[in-house]
Amino acid sequence: MSRIFLAGASGVIGQRLIPLLVEAGHVVGGMTRSASKADHLAELGAEPIVVDVFDRDALIKAVVDFKPDVILNELTDLPDDVTKIGDHSELNARIRTEGNQNIIDAARAAGSPKILAQTVAWQLPDGPDARAVASLEQAVLAEGGVVLSYGQFYGPGTYNEQAPADPRVQIDRAAQRTVELLDAPSGVVVITD
Repeated sequence: MSRIFLAGASGVIGQRLIPLLVEAGHVVGGMTRSASKADHLAELGAEPIVVDVFDRDALIKAVVDFKPDVILNELTDLPDDVTKIGDHSELNARIRTEGNQNIIDAARAAGSPKILAQTVAWQLPDGPDARAVASLEQAVLAEGGVVLSYGQFYGPGTYNEQAPADPRVQIDRAAQRTVELLDAPSGVVVITD
């Protein structure tokens, strides 16, 4: 049994991970920046932790207080409407750079639990997103962590109800594989169908 600090707990994969992690015997601290989502996280089986990844001091305190064995970073900043995704590239890049660095700083303050962090399994066009993904991957690997390189999610609640082009991964399969990888050695793991 591990104590798992799940950043991005209310996201599309986070909500699927919580019941799987709890069922596997883990204690899950479900981080969300939205107090309105705390009750839902508790219903799923997590201990809700309301903190904004960009509030570095509050995040460090939350992680240290939780005493995790593992930090699972599933944070993204994406719109509900897929057609607005381009408008969010700077926000998503910031969560992968500044947000991820704050998580790493919090991990160090909490005794350096293992970090697993989400990126994408496809080549992004050069720009803020691509640079942010490269930065996140380098930072996580430098900490001895695991990069979870997911294909495009599809299935209920994702942008793609039907299977999109490769690389892709059905959302429940992605969550199951993530739970299986908690003990994976440091490196990049591609998670696709």
